[in-house]
Amino acid sequence: MSASGEQRNVTSFATSSGDTSRPTGLRAPIVSIASLFGKCSSAPVSTTPAETASELRALGAEPILVRGNVASTRVAEEVGALGPLDVLVHAAATGVIRPALETDDKHWDWTLSANARALLSLTRAAAPQMPAGSSIVGISSLGSVRVLDNYTLVGISKAALEALVRYLAVELAPRGIRVNAVSAGVVETGALEHFPNKEAMLEMGRRNPVGRLVSPEDVAAAVTFLCSPEADMIRGHTLVVDGGRSLLASL
Repeated sequence: MSASGEQRNVTSFATSSGDTSRPTGLRAPIVSIASLFGKCSSAPVSTTPAETASELRALGAEPILVRGNVASTRVAEEVGALGPLDVLVHAAATGVIRPALETDDKHWDWTLSANARALLSLTRAAAPQMPAGSSIVGISSLGSVRVLDNYTLVGISKAALEALVRYLAVELAPRGIRVNAVSAGVVETGALEHFPNKEAMLEMGRRNPVGRLVSPEDVAAAVTFLCSPEADMIRGHTLVVDGGRSLLASL
C-alpha cells in the first residue's frame, strides 16, 4: 500500500490432494493451507513468495506460485491449467482507504476487481475441473454490513463478494462444490499499518463479548471447517468470526 492509502497486495490459495476420486482425503491439505493462512495473516507485509513457499513445504504441501494480478485473465488461465483443485480460498486484500468523496473511478475499478470479480474469474477457471466434495471460500470482513471509517470501497467490494458467494453456492451445488465465505472482525496484521485510525480499530476489535482481538488462527480454523466434509450441508453462508462483536446493539 502506498502513502495515498492504496493497497496492492492480493493473495489467493488453492490446493489439490492429487486424488480427485476421494474427497474425504482432503483434510490434510486443507489444514496445511489454513495453517499457512494463519501464519501469513500475522506475518510482516514484506513476506516474500519464496518465504511463503518455504512455509508451505514445511506444512507438507508442494506450492506452485502464480505471480500477477489476481483479477487478470492470465492468472485465471494459469489457475485453470493447474488441474483439479480440492480447495480454492480467495483471500484478496486490497483497496483504497479513503472517504468516499476522495476516491475516483480507478480506485473503484481496482478494488472491486481484485476483491470481488477475481473470485468469479478464478471460479470460472477452476470449478469445471473441481471434484465433488471440493470447496471454495471467499474471505470477507464486517465492513460488508457495517459502516467503517474510510472503508467505503473495500466494504462495498466485500458486500459484492458475499452476494457472489450466495449465487455461486446455488449454481455449483449440483456439482458437489461448496461455496462459502468467512467474515472476520479486526485482526492485527501488517495491513492495519495503512489505516489512519489503526488504534481506534484495534480498540473496537477488542470490544467484543470474548474480550480479545480475533487472531489469524481463528480465521484459519473457520476456513478449515468450511473446507471439511463436516460442512457438507453449509452452502452460501458467511461465517462471522468476531467474538460476538456484531451482535452488540452498541458498537
